Amino acid sequence: MPVLRTPVLLRTPALLLVSALLLTACGASDANDPKSQEAAAGYPVTLDNCRREITLTSAPKRAVSLNQGSTEILLSLGLANRTAGTATWTDPVMKGLEKANASVPRLADNNPSFEKVLDARPDFVTASFVSTLGRGGVATREQFEKLGVPTYVSPSDCSAGKDNAGGGDGSRSEPLTLDVVYGEIRDLARAFGVEERGERLVASLKKRVSTATAGIDASDVSLMYWFANSQSPYLAGCCGAPGAITRAVGSRNAFADTHDEWPQINWETVADRDPDVIVIGDLTRKQQTAETAEAKIRFLETNPATRNLTAVRKKRYVLLSGQAMNPSVRTVEGIEKVAAGLRDFGLAK
Repeated sequence: MPVLRTPVLLRTPALLLVSALLLTACGASDANDPKSQEAAAGYPVTLDNCRREITLTSAPKRAVSLNQGSTEILLSLGLANRTAGTATWTDPVMKGLEKANASVPRLADNNPSFEKVLDARPDFVTASFVSTLGRGGVATREQFEKLGVPTYVSPSDCSAGKDNAGGGDGSRSEPLTLDVVYGEIRDLARAFGVEERGERLVASLKKRVSTATAGIDASDVSLMYWFANSQSPYLAGCCGAPGAITRAVGSRNAFADTHDEWPQINWETVADRDPDVIVIGDLTRKQQTAETAEAKIRFLETNPATRNLTAVRKKRYVLLSGQAMNPSVRTVEGIEKVAAGLRDFGLAK
């Protein structure tokens, strides 16, 4: 559905005025802030993002993050005071970030309008998905850039073999690696002039992965990842964030033969694959059927097509946030929880 319902020519003067006011306000702030003057010495900064170059002439002061994943990176980098808005959430905020998140205005639980984002007077816009910051989403990158607002999209969704041309959640010709997530952290840290914080965060995440997977061997175990929808479930294909989790713990994905990010697969096919463990998305949004883990488990244990699955009979469920199933800082949380679950079930050597 088009974001703008009135002709662009009628809106352009108003939007240009918003941009001019924004630039004036930022200039006045920087002139009186010694820290801003010091940070500006490292600019301009140019990032190579999704086959385009982004140039920032100064560190963002009023960033808007259009997805929970990108917001949690900014919060983890200590940038709440430079984040003017956030949107599109599936889960409660990551533990430890509650106070920082409470200070950031929530523009919408789902996609905000283009006008709502402009009302926040952004000087930088970031998103986790092309579907959010692109055609059919909040607005295109070009719409923001025409107003002098740089944009950034997570490289996990527009590079590393990701193809979004076919609609849906896209497909991958190459497996996603955590290095892409680490690269996003480093990009955003560089954009804001906090490179050392970025390196500390990456080092912390790498250490957590190493600790969680030390000595684990679950090569005989098959996993199935269920994100949402009970009628026609979205299950993880081979190569997205669940694939990275599966490789980290040395297991097998029951649907590793599909390159779609989140294909919809019928329950009869699931019964044929009969996974050893079901990794369940525990979501708080209300867009699909069976969003919460409780609702998913109730369905699995009462539906004739699923109640006799090995994982269901033995109650081998691992609960993850939706963000842990997307390429994000919380994918590491996913590795930790799946590894712990396999050990608890006695399936990891």
